[in-house]
Amino acid sequence: MHFTFWGVRGSIAAPGRHTVRHGGNTTCIEVRTDDDELIVLDAGTGIFPLGQSLLSQMPFTTHLFISHTHWDHIQGLPFFAPAFVAGNTLRIHGPGDPSTGRDIREVLMRQMEFAYFPVGEPELEADMAYHTLHEGQCIDVGQARVTNLLLGHPVPNFGYRIDCNGKSLVFTGDHEWPNGDDPPERRQAIIEFFRGADALIIDSTYTREEYPAKRGWGHGTFDDSLIAAEEAGVGCVYLTHHEPTRSDDELERVCALAQARHPTAPPSLLTQEGMTVEL
Repeated sequence: MHFTFWGVRGSIAAPGRHTVRHGGNTTCIEVRTDDDELIVLDAGTGIFPLGQSLLSQMPFTTHLFISHTHWDHIQGLPFFAPAFVAGNTLRIHGPGDPSTGRDIREVLMRQMEFAYFPVGEPELEADMAYHTLHEGQCIDVGQARVTNLLLGHPVPNFGYRIDCNGKSLVFTGDHEWPNGDDPPERRQAIIEFFRGADALIIDSTYTREEYPAKRGWGHGTFDDSLIAAEEAGVGCVYLTHHEPTRSDDELERVCALAQARHPTAPPSLLTQEGMTVEL
C-alpha cells in the first residue's frame, strides 16, 4: 500500500511563492492498495490535480472517503474531471448533516447548485453512488478494510483507518483532542484507533502557544500530535492541515521546535504536495 499527498493546507487554499515547497492546495490524499484499488481521502482543491493525473488511466473505480463536509475538504469535487466521464465509477462515503437530516449526497450536491457552480449533478456522467456512514462501519475495498471513528470537530468528522495485508494508515481529517467536557475514555478510544498504525496523517494546524485562542475550532497542535503518536506506538507521523497564513519557512520552524520538545516521539514529517509514501 502506498499513498500520495495532493493537498495539505487547511481552511482555504494558499497558493503563492511562500507556500511553494509544501503546497497550497487543501486536503486530498490518494491511496493505492496492494491490488491497485484506488481510495481517495477528502476532496479539497488537491483533488483537481489528482483528477488530471487519472485521465490517462480511465476507466477506473474510485472510493472517495470524505472526513467531513467543510468547504476545504469538498470544494475540489466539482472539478474532479473523471466524474464527468462515462465509464468511470465513483463511490462516495462520508457523514451526513444531522442538523438538517441531509445525507452525504444532498450535502455535497448543494455546492453544485446553479447559484454556486455552473455545472449541475445531472452532468456527472460517471456511475455515481453515495453511502452515508455511521460511526464504526467497515467498508471493504479490494484487499483493504476502511473503518471510521468520529473525532473532535464542529461538524461530524470521521477519522479513517485503512488496513491492508498487515499494513495500516490512519487519517484524522480535522481533529481537536477531547477537553475537560468529554469523558476520559474518549481520548483512549482515539489512541486505540491509532494504535500501531504504520502511518498516522494527523491535523496539526496550531502551535501549543496558538491553541488557547483557538480552542473549540476543531484542530490539533504539533505537540499533541507527537505525544499521541508516541502513546499509540505508530510508525511514522505525517503532520498536515497546514495553517494557510503560515509560510513554508515558518511552518518548518515551528515544526522543528515541537519535534525538539519530543525527542522520543516516532519519526515525523511535514506533509507536502507530491510526497509519496510506500508502506
